[in-house]
Amino acid sequence: MTPSSHHAAMRSAAITWLVLIAATLIAWALGHSAAAGHGPATLAKCGVIITAFVKVWLVGFRFMELHGAPRLLRHAFDAWVVSICAILVIIVAG
Repeated sequence: MTPSSHHAAMRSAAITWLVLIAATLIAWALGHSAAAGHGPATLAKCGVIITAFVKVWLVGFRFMELHGAPRLLRHAFDAWVVSICAILVIIVAG
């Protein structure tokens, strides 16, 4: 790995980490506002679930290196994330 590619990889990981932290804060804010009675609780629950699955996808894609995996494995992971997230949102919203 050349120094410039190592720097790019570290920068990418740092940006992903910052996005994960921001998503955690968003989920916390949604949960806190719902617990305090501000806004509909179902919407907050769905927001927390969606935020969690965005984080799952980011961890899989970046830190488990699915971005370099065979196309079929990447698409299977994407389909799993979307389908499980959708099922949970439907259960919560239903």
